[in-house]
Amino acid sequence: MTSRERFRQTMGYGRPDRVPYFEEGIRDEVFDVWRRQGMPPDTDLSHMFPFDHCEEIDLDLEPRPPFRNWPTSRSELGVWRRRLDPNNPGRLPSDWHERVRAWQGRDHVLMARVHNGFFLTMGVGDWARFATVIYLLKDDPQFVREAMAMRGEFAAELAERVLREVEVDAVIFSEPVGGNDRPLLSPRMYEEFVLASYEPLLEVIRRHKVETIILRTYANARVLLPSVLRWGFNCLWACEVNAQAMDYRDVRREFGRDLRLIGGIDLDTLRHGKEAIRREIADKVPPLLVEGGYVPLADGRVREDVPFENYVYYRQLLQAVTSRPT
Repeated sequence: MTSRERFRQTMGYGRPDRVPYFEEGIRDEVFDVWRRQGMPPDTDLSHMFPFDHCEEIDLDLEPRPPFRNWPTSRSELGVWRRRLDPNNPGRLPSDWHERVRAWQGRDHVLMARVHNGFFLTMGVGDWARFATVIYLLKDDPQFVREAMAMRGEFAAELAERVLREVEVDAVIFSEPVGGNDRPLLSPRMYEEFVLASYEPLLEVIRRHKVETIILRTYANARVLLPSVLRWGFNCLWACEVNAQAMDYRDVRREFGRDLRLIGGIDLDTLRHGKEAIRREIADKVPPLLVEGGYVPLADGRVREDVPFENYVYYRQLLQAVTSRPT
């Protein structure tokens, strides 16, 4: 079974030959540390453990040219709109046509990141803009609605360019919407300002029959999940969040098979040693495997403070646990 078939079978509650194994995203500086800890030079992790290659299409969703001072009133929306040309060739990778040809016969998983979520869409990159956007939600909510709707229409047109040329296995809505405590928007506000603006984009996705629609959140977004499901999302990928608040076992009990899951293994346990890793995987992974629709993975990028020995143990144990009959 190819990686692509395996992922599709998993997300469709079918019968994959095993669960997909994705890589957490390991940068060169981590390998530098691991070599000092005894990892042999020129080690290729894919030769040590099975991996399923997963590629993400990185679309340019930002205003071009970028703003020095982001708009704060409806009178500036025209300027903003002119900087969101979905037909600009720079919105896609420079070798787009070559990639499209290569993807036609691929056997790996291909996803497209189609939206950057509320705060990044509104230009939040520092505390000053964050404060401005929070005040705008109260003082000029119509500006926020119109700005988000404009960005949703732009993202829909850009997604149409992509999806009419290539069949993807999933789309990703990135959502850094809060912190470990809670999201910074209530469910009502999230539906009103964010999810409603996604509707043109979701319509394009549905028309192109993309079956897996992922919310990849970098916050404790638990209270938003009922709203997210109502708007057609069907997969959660929670990254670097409060492991107790977003415990996938509880999420699965609450939402059942309506919500597929990617991740869920607390990255902190990889820092704490083999016993912590063993408990984490033994407690969480087997019950989630029983129902399917689950890709086990550490819930964040592996960094330099994860020892090489711990990472090897984690990968070997994950492979052993997921290969056992459930």
